[in-house]
Amino acid sequence: MSQSDKNGLTYSDAGVDIDAGNLLVEKIKPAVRSTRRPGADGEIGGFGGLFDLKAAGFTDPVLVAANDGVGTKLKIAIDADRHDTVGIDLVAMCVNDLVVQGAEPLFFLDYFATGKLDPDQGAAIVGGIAEGCRQAGCALIGGETAEMPGMYAGGDYDLAGFAVGAAERGKLLPAGDIAEGDVILGLSSSGVHSNGYSLVRKIVALSGLAWDAPAPFAKGETLAEALMTPTKIYVKPLLKAIRETGAIKALAHITGGGFPENIPRVLPKHLAAEIDLDAVKPPAVFSWLARTGGVAANEMLRTFNCGVGMIAVVQASDVERVSAVLSAEGESVFTLGRMVAREDGASGTSYKGTLAL
Repeated sequence: MSQSDKNGLTYSDAGVDIDAGNLLVEKIKPAVRSTRRPGADGEIGGFGGLFDLKAAGFTDPVLVAANDGVGTKLKIAIDADRHDTVGIDLVAMCVNDLVVQGAEPLFFLDYFATGKLDPDQGAAIVGGIAEGCRQAGCALIGGETAEMPGMYAGGDYDLAGFAVGAAERGKLLPAGDIAEGDVILGLSSSGVHSNGYSLVRKIVALSGLAWDAPAPFAKGETLAEALMTPTKIYVKPLLKAIRETGAIKALAHITGGGFPENIPRVLPKHLAAEIDLDAVKPPAVFSWLARTGGVAANEMLRTFNCGVGMIAVVQASDVERVSAVLSAEGESVFTLGRMVAREDGASGTSYKGTLAL
């Protein structure tokens, strides 16, 4: 054996399979193509994704950008070997943050990093991302797949997403006219969405249940299936309500931090949100988590959405009009609270009633 043969290492010997990467790109092309929309009709594979704002129908747009991940919900996907829905979560976490600013999501890029690339697993993940993009009406115009042996243990992977949207100048939310007495509408969540999963996994470990055990709170589903329910994407119903009524003053996406962290982000400093907890109907999963983990109601409200994935602020006289549009689009809408004056040094949220856990 010659010296050159002995030292003839390849990238593959180092654990990176270029062929697997190329195979993944071919596998995902149909899914990516299914997300095309006005402004985006290119193929993936170039050095960057292109988007034509004029073709999307904007005249004087302001761009809005958001990025996020899925968090430790990914560990459930990995442990249960179910990878087809976490992509929806990835898109949801980004595009819901765009629409609360009054922006229409236009395009999305993803970053997928893994220790060893499995093209079928990768295709399932990207299939979920494409589904999320279709639900949000945005185009998947590119992404990055990184195979990084030594960085991730066998089977582990991570996801990050980046979304860009646009609104016509002067149409951004929150509007500057939020006033005392305005009504807070709640929009139901589909479950835990993508926040608080480190606590969820701790509670599951306490319960002693396996991922394939029947879910105690969801008939006909395994624990993994029930906890993997994708985050709801509110984009199309909210854009319709914004455009048809012109009556939405503010929106807030209820993610990690729950009501107390997310609602004040869109309020002027002199106002607070008074939340009526009796109006909230938490899905059974939250009662199970609270009971099994002995989690106090205040901690639940600070960690989870507790059944409310999005809130909208409207004038009292516009409640019916806005609710009608959202309901017609399939949303479950209810009056969650109202705007009250905020005392000096007081927090941006206060509660009345009791959370029915």
